[in-house]
Amino acid sequence: MIVARDAASLRGAVGGWKAAGQRVALVPTMGYLHEGHLALVHRARQLAPRVVATIFVNPTQFAPHEDLGRYPRDEAGDAAKLEAAGCDLLFAPPVEAVYPPGFSTAITMRGPAEDLEGVHRPQMFGGVALVCTRLFGLTGADVAVFGEKDWQQVMVVRQAVSDLALPISIETVPTVRAEDGLALSSRNAYLKPEERRVALALHAALARAAERLRGGATAAEATAQAERELLEAGFRQVDYVALRRESDFAPMERAGEPGRLLAAAWLGQVRLIDNLPL
Repeated sequence: MIVARDAASLRGAVGGWKAAGQRVALVPTMGYLHEGHLALVHRARQLAPRVVATIFVNPTQFAPHEDLGRYPRDEAGDAAKLEAAGCDLLFAPPVEAVYPPGFSTAITMRGPAEDLEGVHRPQMFGGVALVCTRLFGLTGADVAVFGEKDWQQVMVVRQAVSDLALPISIETVPTVRAEDGLALSSRNAYLKPEERRVALALHAALARAAERLRGGATAAEATAQAERELLEAGFRQVDYVALRRESDFAPMERAGEPGRLLAAAWLGQVRLIDNLPL
């Protein structure tokens, strides 16, 4: 596996593949990889003969009070996992390789970025759109693969790609879970043992809400009950439980067309998110 840390090295490798007529698949990550990330690599290998993964903790999507400085990192371990999974190139740049001196562009996202995560982390999706479009340009990838755990992020990236007419397609992989149902996340490393047990209530509450919706409950009824269950289980704050249409992220009053049931809640100092297709 090639390891590149600057745009010239990255483009040199990818340019050779492109000249040979090979498609390139991209797996953007912030590192501290788990089986969910590796599932993205495996899917990328199905989509293209060459796979590029990135490890870059993107500063433009973090607010000053968030965990940019302490976000978990393990580049050596990540590189070993990627190579074993069949990744061809790891792009692990310093900040100045992605945002060089004099970089002056920002992206303001509306549409699917304005709700839910966009309310609670208003800086995030502009930063996500910026780093993704930057990585798309640097890698020249034909397709990028994202996990469905961050479903709103997927919607935002797809919107940016469509709006900017970028020559790349976006593919997704269903959320990968631990055997007990908890969605895999790099931030799960922050959970204390007791918090890890309580965290299971997030997936369980969403599953019960989905059943209520299928049984005819309104979104307001089902999500309010899920919020109560999370607080009773030991979550200290629920940012949202919401039902959104899968096609355009519009609110839904009842089940009846493809949708996503999404939640974000705080367990101690750790903020967990999850979603279920409905």
